[in-house]
Amino acid sequence: METTLLVFVKNPIPGEVKTRIAATAGTQAALQIYQALLHHTHQITLPLPYRKQVFYSRFIPTADEWTNGYEKYLQTGNYLGERMSHAFEQAFESAANKALIIGSDCLQLTTLHIENAVKMLSNGADVVIGPAADGGYYLLGMNWFYPTLLQGIAWSTEKVLQQTLHRAAELALTVQLLPALSDVDTYEDWIRCGGVPIA
Repeated sequence: METTLLVFVKNPIPGEVKTRIAATAGTQAALQIYQALLHHTHQITLPLPYRKQVFYSRFIPTADEWTNGYEKYLQTGNYLGERMSHAFEQAFESAANKALIIGSDCLQLTTLHIENAVKMLSNGADVVIGPAADGGYYLLGMNWFYPTLLQGIAWSTEKVLQQTLHRAAELALTVQLLPALSDVDTYEDWIRCGGVPIA
């Protein structure tokens, strides 16, 4: 039995990542920012002693910084909730007793946030959520596979967190929350969260 960390990433393809940033700062700046976010996510997860699995959006690259210490998979499913559900299901079928999923959009996320989420699950929480300022979440952890928790959610809207909490209540699951953090969706978010200005 083990803890599995699932990391959802997008392949850094120009024009396909950080499109809201690209609309104001340009495609190259958006790509640079996303590559920096990927590097940050890699750096904070690298020290963690858990089983770590990276799920790519388009294809599995033969060589990148996720090569050592990470298993590589392709996201499967028609929408985000389905893709996340498949990843969680795979983790629990592979002997995980706790599984957590994060994305690669949060510059404020630290190793400690993830460690604290695991502690919460170890101390009795059924579900741990890291709320994002935009109404979504930057982390979701479970101590068992609860597929219905990811169903009927208006993904990529400000209702994701609210609807997930409502669904958890319907399922009588104990939920604990991490501190609220900001995802990087705009260039202003990037600067506000401590990102280096892109020339």
